[in-house]
This record gives sequence, C-alpha cells and structure tokens, in this order.
Amino acid sequence: MWRPRNPRSRPKKPASPAPAPRAESRASHTVNGLAARINDALPQTQCTRCGYPDCAGYAQAVADGEAGINQCPPGGAEGIARLALLTGRPALPLDPQFGTEGPRAMAVIDEAWCIGCTLCLDACPTDAIVGINKRMHTVIEAHCTGCELCIPVCPVDCISLEVETPGRSGWQAWSQAQAEAALQRYKLHGLHREAAKREAEPAPAAAEPQAADTRKRSIVEAALARARAAAEQRGKTAPKP
Repeated sequence: MWRPRNPRSRPKKPASPAPAPRAESRASHTVNGLAARINDALPQTQCTRCGYPDCAGYAQAVADGEAGINQCPPGGAEGIARLALLTGRPALPLDPQFGTEGPRAMAVIDEAWCIGCTLCLDACPTDAIVGINKRMHTVIEAHCTGCELCIPVCPVDCISLEVETPGRSGWQAWSQAQAEAALQRYKLHGLHREAAKREAEPAPAAAEPQAADTRKRSIVEAALARARAAAEQRGKTAPKP
C-alpha cells in the first residue's frame, strides 16, 4: 500500500520574522510543502486531462484548494485515495468531466503515413517520439506515458493508441518507478524546449554604422577641440614679458 513520504525530522529553529511575500509564476512549476507531496503522489503522465498544464500545476491547485482531488484519470481511484490521505479531504469518485479510469495506452505511429512534420515531437511531454523533419517518426515504448497529447496535433491522423495494460488501470497499470522516470524526462523536455526557443530567437540587430560624413565631422570636431584646449594651455603657461 502506498504511503506518503515522511520528511526527515530536523531540530526546530527559533522563530524569525516572516520574509516579505514574493510573487512567483506558476509556470515555473516550482512546488514545495503540501504541493510537493501531492505532486509525488501523482502518476506524472503530464496528460493535462485534469485541466492544468502539468502534474505540478494540478498539485499546486489542489494544495491551494482550487482543484478537487478527483480530477486525475490516470491515477484513478487509488490516486484519489492517495490525495485524500495527504489533504484530509474525503475520497470522491473520479469526476467524469475529466475522463474515466482505464488501461494505460501506448501511442503507435503508422510509419507508412507519417510525413515527418515533427509536431508530435513538440507535443510529447517526455520526448518519447523521435524523428527529424520530413523523415519517419517512431515511439520509444518505454518512455510513452499514454498522455494522448500527440493525437490531436498529427495532421494526417497517423497516430493511434493501443492498450498496453489490459485488465489493469490506474496505479495498477503504472508504477512509482515509471512515474519518477516520466517526471525526469518531462524536466529534460522543458530544458530542451527552452534551449530550442533561445536558438530560434533572432540575434539582436547590430547598430547601424554611422554615416561617413557624420563620422568625419565627429573626428574633425574632436581634433579642433583638442587643438583649442592645447592652445589655451600654452597661453596659460607662456612667460609674461
């Protein structure tokens, strides 16, 4: 039976004034405290079916009281029980507006129809699809979480889903080790996307070269100024008759 991780006990520190509140963007997906423990209890498929951009966003919303504990279809009934244990809320049936619990699916690409558009590469949160532009793509089965995010972006409908765990659903079809591996791959996916975005950004335009006549005028004016300054200096130091 799953048990939440217990933080290592530490000696209490004397109370100190609370720091000033700091605004943080949820897009950074930095979670701590209760949100971090909730995130650890989620399957990390990053499927967005809960209505949030990723598992960390959902965990933060649950911790803040903005989302119910029954919005994660991949976690199923056991996932709801985990969140109920962590939050102290009553366990509820999975909310059907977010989907239903079922066997874990695996994405499969019909390689004969794949046009190599690379749209599914960007959509996959764990980089489980490999390929290059205008070349056939394929799915790395061990890395696929069954999130289904690659399905709607395919312009030729060459991606389908196959049942990977018949007769098993929720956490019976997914292990904690798989969840942790998926989370690490999701973090790497984010780093890859940020790097690609930086590379795609145009370099800052170089300053326009100064016009030739303006540049010459500046040089002449600077020379005249130096000459005037030198003449004034000589006048001050010349001996009086």
